[in-house]
Amino acid sequence: MKKGELVAFNGPGQKLELRHESVRDLKPSEILVKNEYTTICGSDLHTYTGARREPCPAVLGHEIVGTVVEIEKHHPGRDYIGQKIGPGDVVTWTIFSSDLDSPMAARGIPQKGENLFKYGHAQITSSEKFHGGLAEYCILRPGTGILKLPSDLPVPVAATLNCSIATAAGALRLAGTVRGKRVMIFGAGMLGITCAAMCRDGNAAWVGIADYAEQRLEKAVAFGADHVVNLNVDRIVDTVRDRFGSSGVDVVIDMSGAPDAMEAGMEILGIGGVSVWVGAVFKTRKVQIDPENLIRKLITIKGLHNYNFEDFVDGYKFITRNWPIFPFNSIVEKEFDLVHAEDAFEYALREKPLRVGIRIN
Repeated sequence: MKKGELVAFNGPGQKLELRHESVRDLKPSEILVKNEYTTICGSDLHTYTGARREPCPAVLGHEIVGTVVEIEKHHPGRDYIGQKIGPGDVVTWTIFSSDLDSPMAARGIPQKGENLFKYGHAQITSSEKFHGGLAEYCILRPGTGILKLPSDLPVPVAATLNCSIATAAGALRLAGTVRGKRVMIFGAGMLGITCAAMCRDGNAAWVGIADYAEQRLEKAVAFGADHVVNLNVDRIVDTVRDRFGSSGVDVVIDMSGAPDAMEAGMEILGIGGVSVWVGAVFKTRKVQIDPENLIRKLITIKGLHNYNFEDFVDGYKFITRNWPIFPFNSIVEKEFDLVHAEDAFEYALREKPLRVGIRIN
């Protein structure tokens, strides 16, 4: 029986614990992967600080790249798009597994399907231990979307595919085509800059991005933003009206989760506009909306939590094509090894980089 290291999160304010555990045998259609690289996502930080609650002890980390070690005989040996996979292949996978025959999956939202399991969000039990990124191994369950990665795609970039990149792809799916449209994005973190790059790739007429962090706004320009708004200095409503008058923008995508941003987004949308809310995956105050404005402008609001399999594939197609065009190689600003995972989290909280990487080996 294989053994491996994992880092256990025992609750906010407690030290991360390095543990040596046995890797259980595979069940039907499961795959054993040796984790190679994990990036720390904003939701990992929210859990680490207590802003988000998860069952403990847990193995955090869901932005993962790994190498296939073993495929149980009942698995078809193909990834989600039909590529043959086997031991030695480098893969990434969806943040979730679920019942592919469930009613929710049939509606295109498998991330809310029956028997839902989320990697990097699950509790360590006596039988289930290797199910997150801060570990030497991960067992992939049936109903997981798996993609084999091309050899030229940098591993730190690939790790973000199964969270921020796929989620940004889902946001643009809900927004509809951005070709020839004006798009305003709130939040210049990893989600926001990825969304900006996707809008540029999708031939948007104009891409704006707003944030309070000057350092992140500077990076957003390289990812396709035509205009950045420092919310410490400028009012977003005035900025948009000065530029576009009463016609406003066509699409607003909120990656920040800030009620002020969602409210401002409603003000700057033009007739027939669409607002997609993604960022508020934690408790906030209630958003105040002027219903007359929404009705008279024929505005649509859509919410997105995680993504579906098609978004995952769309994100894969985008990043394999565009990672050399936009500076995705710069998103990981510092790397740590697994035994220094605590230092990685503290660095991420202190310095607020786009991503911190953890090399498992």
